Amino acid sequence: MKNQQFNFNHWIRHVLFMTVVILPLFSSCNKYLDAKPDQSIATPSTIEDLEGILNNYNFVNAKYSAAPEVSSDDYYLTGTDWASLADYQRAYYSWQKYNGPIGDYTSPYSAIEYANVILESLDKISGGNSVQMKAVRGNALYLRAAYHYALAQVFAPVYNKNTADSDLGIALRLTADIAAKSKRSTLAENYKQIITDLSNAAPLLPDFPNQKFRASKPAAYGMLARVYLAMGDYANAGKYADEALKLYNKLINYNTVSATAAIPFRQFNDEVIYDSRAGIPPALANTKAKIDTLLFSSYASNDLRRTVLFKTNANGSRAFKGSYTGVNNASPFTGIATNELYFIKAECAVRANDVTNGLAALNTVLSTRWKTGTYQPVTITDAGVLLKTVLVERRKDLLFRTLRWTDLRRLNLEAEHRQEIRRNLNGTIYKLEPGSARYVFQIDQNAVEIGGLIQNP
Repeated sequence: MKNQQFNFNHWIRHVLFMTVVILPLFSSCNKYLDAKPDQSIATPSTIEDLEGILNNYNFVNAKYSAAPEVSSDDYYLTGTDWASLADYQRAYYSWQKYNGPIGDYTSPYSAIEYANVILESLDKISGGNSVQMKAVRGNALYLRAAYHYALAQVFAPVYNKNTADSDLGIALRLTADIAAKSKRSTLAENYKQIITDLSNAAPLLPDFPNQKFRASKPAAYGMLARVYLAMGDYANAGKYADEALKLYNKLINYNTVSATAAIPFRQFNDEVIYDSRAGIPPALANTKAKIDTLLFSSYASNDLRRTVLFKTNANGSRAFKGSYTGVNNASPFTGIATNELYFIKAECAVRANDVTNGLAALNTVLSTRWKTGTYQPVTITDAGVLLKTVLVERRKDLLFRTLRWTDLRRLNLEAEHRQEIRRNLNGTIYKLEPGSARYVFQIDQNAVEIGGLIQNP
């Protein structure tokens, strides 16, 4: 991932602080606003400059929030490990209020700022052919949509079509102007903008990129499938999962993966369509985070995920090691991969009573996860029972990708799938009930006090 330069490091330092939280801080400082940055540094002037921004992985691909994974129910912490964490990590894990300064809020907005800078610079820069210009614009639209969506999973309520027009969503940032004040839109407006950006991005993007840290048509379609799934719009979710898989549908046969490897999957592996990741939360370090025992016991003995995805600790507990980031740290993979799309396709087909295609999609994935010669295809014909199976297998295949939190939120709207989750910390029981206000994180208080944003309950 070569970073093209145009005094890029200097420019990065200028743009880094242009987030929705820090923007109001700067807006209140006349000295800062009066001191205009040198335009040759602060403003990209060529297509290579814009390509350089997109090629800086740490600033545009690695700014997603890990908060939803820290709060999910696929793992547990001991009381000692929990007590060793920073205040905000302890609050996330135990579902308590926390409104202090957090990168989970500011970092995604910094990536959105880069996207807006690119979009506003495209008509002013020189060089580049039409294909290159389209791809750059498509990538910026994808980034803006993906980060707005990710923020909505943390700082806005679950999408409910009956209340979305009045529910308070996140602040949409659609301009690179650091002086522009932000306000929170409705949830319906949030999702409309996200879908618009992705829909506009798709035709501009290549069928598949040369580098998987850049967006493509199947990435845009895959993100649309993810967004529509979160909205409960299963017809469109299934449609876009299909569109993505028509262009790219590779799966990894886990028989070819080393179960003893500390890092079983390389970055940009065959299932990855678009590569991105969240920050590195201390709570998820594999020396601390232990896999939920009931979850681990749900993997059959011939299911290779049991050994490929997990390692056994000295005390018999299990730790996750199967990230698609290709690195040995706690950073959750947040990109688009084919296994997620197959599970979306399966779920949406079953919800439409298309059991045949639902089974086909489910068995396509699971047949690559079992020891050779041992897999027995799922043959369930009852749509209700099959849906439960699909949801269970989805959870087991898509661990530590920040997807579980969204699944808990959306499935809590359905009586047959809603559930209460619990933590036990030194004998104190913490509960997260369906529909709880704690499914929505509090916004950084700086944004509330200085930016005038409405705080979540």
